[in-house]
Amino acid sequence: MFHNSSRGLFTFLLMLLEWTKPGISSPLRPICDLRVLKHFIEEARDAEAAMLACKEGRGLPEPVTVPQTKVDINVWERKNALEQAQEVQSGLWLLNQAIGSLRTSVTNTALHSHIDNSLRNIFSIGQVLRSLNIQEYTPPAGGVAGGEETWRVSSASELLQVHVNFLRGKVHLLLSNAPICNQGSS
Repeated sequence: MFHNSSRGLFTFLLMLLEWTKPGISSPLRPICDLRVLKHFIEEARDAEAAMLACKEGRGLPEPVTVPQTKVDINVWERKNALEQAQEVQSGLWLLNQAIGSLRTSVTNTALHSHIDNSLRNIFSIGQVLRSLNIQEYTPPAGGVAGGEETWRVSSASELLQVHVNFLRGKVHLLLSNAPICNQGSS
């Protein structure tokens, strides 16, 4: 249990050390290796499995808004890179809010560990996006910007399934096609 939560923190610290290169002044290097995302997806799956195995905390106190995970590739490819990035960033923001609210409704320590790890991983994905020169998402006063496709879930297992699917879908598409990562390939 402690090993899983420290694994995410360890990954983040390695990424941070790689970015900062103590003693060397250099710009933030892009993180284009999809193995980093694969690691986050595996940990999101672990959190989902732990929630399914646990009797406690299956329902949420109230439904939460989450990003739509379904991707129509034709529609996605017609969007420019900025629109794709904003969609992913707003989805990560929604997931952060929803998983944060899940944390307050769960008392099981093992589940807390998985939830905390999920929140740290969302933060780390934001750092990866920053390394790719993708602007941070700033939500409008009322929440998510208009036009963003969302839906509401009322169970913890649904929420964590959305988390996994969002990482496997839109986040993966954005990272695998990031212009800064494809500069060398012609």
